[in-house]
Amino acid sequence: MMRIVVCVWAVLVLFMSNITRADDEPGFKSLFNGQNLDGWDGNPKFWIVKDGAIHGETTSDNPTSGNTFLIWRQGTVDDFVLRLQYKIVGGNSGIQYRSKELDPWVIGGYQADFEVGETWSGILYEERGRGILASRGVRATVKADGKKEQETLADSAELQKLIKKEDWNDYEIIAEGIHLTHKINGVVFSEAIDEDEKNRAMSGLLALQLHAGPPMIVEFKNIRLKRTKLAAVPGIGDRKKIVMVAGTPSHSPGEHEFNAGCLLLKKSLDQNAPQVVCTAYNGGWPVDSTAFDNADAVFLYSDGGGGHPAIQRDHLALLDALARQGVGIAAAHYAVEVPKEKGGPEFLNWIGGYFEAYWSVNPHWTLDKTKLAKDHPITRGVRPFAINDEWYYHMRFRDNMQGVTPILSALPPDATRGADGANSPHGGNPHVQKRKGMAEVLAWAAERPDGGRGFGFTGGHFHRNWGHDDNRKLMLNALLWVANAEVPQDGVNSTVTEDELKQNLDKK
Repeated sequence: MMRIVVCVWAVLVLFMSNITRADDEPGFKSLFNGQNLDGWDGNPKFWIVKDGAIHGETTSDNPTSGNTFLIWRQGTVDDFVLRLQYKIVGGNSGIQYRSKELDPWVIGGYQADFEVGETWSGILYEERGRGILASRGVRATVKADGKKEQETLADSAELQKLIKKEDWNDYEIIAEGIHLTHKINGVVFSEAIDEDEKNRAMSGLLALQLHAGPPMIVEFKNIRLKRTKLAAVPGIGDRKKIVMVAGTPSHSPGEHEFNAGCLLLKKSLDQNAPQVVCTAYNGGWPVDSTAFDNADAVFLYSDGGGGHPAIQRDHLALLDALARQGVGIAAAHYAVEVPKEKGGPEFLNWIGGYFEAYWSVNPHWTLDKTKLAKDHPITRGVRPFAINDEWYYHMRFRDNMQGVTPILSALPPDATRGADGANSPHGGNPHVQKRKGMAEVLAWAAERPDGGRGFGFTGGHFHRNWGHDDNRKLMLNALLWVANAEVPQDGVNSTVTEDELKQNLDKK
C-alpha cells in the first residue's frame, strides 16, 4: 500500500512540476521534439539526435572544411525571446538569428557566441559580416557609420566564472527591434543597439553552428521560442508584422502562383516599407506553431471553396481568435471563396464579404470603367487601370455594407453573368443577372467593431498581373492598411522586373 501511495505521489509531483514549468514560460513553444531533426536541416555527416539533444560533432576523420550550420526550416525570426540549453566540448559554436543562407548550410548574420575557452561566450558576433558587435560585459551602440560607442556592464572574467565548463548552460537571446541582448545562466553577458540601417537585420533564419577546426562536440536541447510584438525603431516608429499564407499549386503555369505571388509582394514590402516586417509560409498552412504569435495581419492567398486552408482542422478557430485580438485579415482571389455554412459567417466578420456559391460569379474579363475609392489609404497613389484577370464579383457582403468600403469597382460585360435562367455555383445565377449594366465591387475594405480590419481582392489569377504597378500598389497599400501600419501619402512605390516575375514559380 505504501508503495502505491509513494508512486502516486511521485506522479503527482512530476505532473505539478510540469505545470509549474509551463506556467513559468507563457508564450514559449518548443522548436525541437527531442527525438529527431524534424523541422531542422543540416549536413547529416555532422548532425544527429542523441540522448534527447541535438548533437553536432566533428572528428579528425570527419572534419568540416568550413563552419556548417543546422537550420530551422519551419519559419524565420524577427522580434523574439529564444531560450535553450547548450553544452560544448572543444572548439567554438553559436546560435545564429535573423540570418541569411549564403550557400547550402552556410549562414551569415547575428550570432550569439559560445565556446569551450574563456573569451567569447556571450558576445554578439556577425558571421560573414561585421565581426564582433558587442564584446562580453559590454553594451555597444553600433552607429549608422559602423562606429561603436561602448559602456561596461560587467567584468568579463567574472562573467566567465558563471559558465559551467563542458556541462549544460542556459542561453537566452532577446531581440527587440534593434536592441539585442544575450544572457547565459540568467545573467546579461552583452547588449547591442544596432543603428547601422545598411547592415543590420530585422528578420531572418535561426540556426545552430558547428565550427571548423579541431574536433569538437556541441549539443542543444530545450529549444523554446516566444515571438513578441514588434518594437518601435528610431527613424521608423511603430512597426507591424504581416504573415502571408500561400496555398499549394493547383493550376497551369502562371496561374494561381500563390507562393511566387506572396514572395513577390513580400520583396516589394521588404524593400519599400520599413514600417512592416513580412514573412511568407508556403504549402497551404504553416508548420511553424509560432507563425501567428506576433502577427498584426494575416494574408491568405490560396485555393478556396471546400479546400480552403482556413476551414481545415481548427484553423477557423485560430484565425477567429486572432481577429478577436484585432489582427487584420486579407484574402485574395480564390481565397475569398468559402462555404456559406463553414467560413461564410467568419469571413463576413473578418473581411466584410466573401464569394458565395450560387450568388457570386468568377468570369475572366478586362476591367472597364474602373472606379477607385476616394480618400482611402488603400488607393493612395493608385491610378485607374484595366487588366484582364479572373475578376470575381457580386460578393456576399454584410447587410447594408455595414463597415464595408468598396475600393475597386468596374462594369463587367453582361455576358459574364451567365445565360438568362442559368443557375450555376460559379458561372451565373438569377441574382447576378438582375444587375446587368451595373458596376460591381472587386476589392473592398472592412472595419470591425474590435478595431480590426479586413480586405478582399478578387483578382490575382494570373501571376503576370503583379507586374502591373497600380494593381500591385493597391495590394501593397491594402496589406499595410490591414496591419494598421501607416500607408505613405503616394502609396507603396515599387518596381518589378520580368526576371523577378519569373522567380519562385511552381513546378507544375
